[in-house]
Amino acid sequence: MTDNAKKSEDSRLDHAHDIELSELELSCIGHIVAQWGALECEIFLQTLQTFGEQAQVLPKVMNNMQFSGVLELWKERVVDQRNGEEKKNLEEQYSLIHHYHDYRNALVHGMWDWDRSSPAKIRTTRIRKTEVISTHFTASDLQDFSFAVAKINFNIRYPRGDEDLEEMINKGGYIGRLTTSILLGQTVEAGGEIEPDSHD
Repeated sequence: MTDNAKKSEDSRLDHAHDIELSELELSCIGHIVAQWGALECEIFLQTLQTFGEQAQVLPKVMNNMQFSGVLELWKERVVDQRNGEEKKNLEEQYSLIHHYHDYRNALVHGMWDWDRSSPAKIRTTRIRKTEVISTHFTASDLQDFSFAVAKINFNIRYPRGDEDLEEMINKGGYIGRLTTSILLGQTVEAGGEIEPDSHD
């Protein structure tokens, strides 16, 4: 290989597909995906804890291949065992999870596109068996969706609200990522990297 050929190869541009979503849209989608992953994990763990010493022999649904199956088991073994306002709150979250589940599937499994007659509107299209499903969103819709999933995540963890938070604090509380990084002498950069503080 000659030097000229090597220079030409080094300067070659790599091409990549642009899905043409705005920074706000992408930020909301990322937040929804992260929050939904946390939601599924919490539902699974709460359900798993109900088996106690029997956790060595779990029903097939606890293989976690289908979240919908784990969700129904959570309803049976967690939600239905609570009482009063706590049960009412968890039942509401159960209904909300069902409501948003198909939107989450559209967001994760669909191909993103935008409306040629109204560029502010975006949509996902996916195939389910013989059905073509299109779901439309705006940036505002994604913001609302993102906040809704975050609220569900809070409520399934603290169904008694302030009472649960007070109990957590009395047990030692929780130290978040930002506070931990400060205590360790590190900073969380805007790009997500955590770097040591400079003391030069």
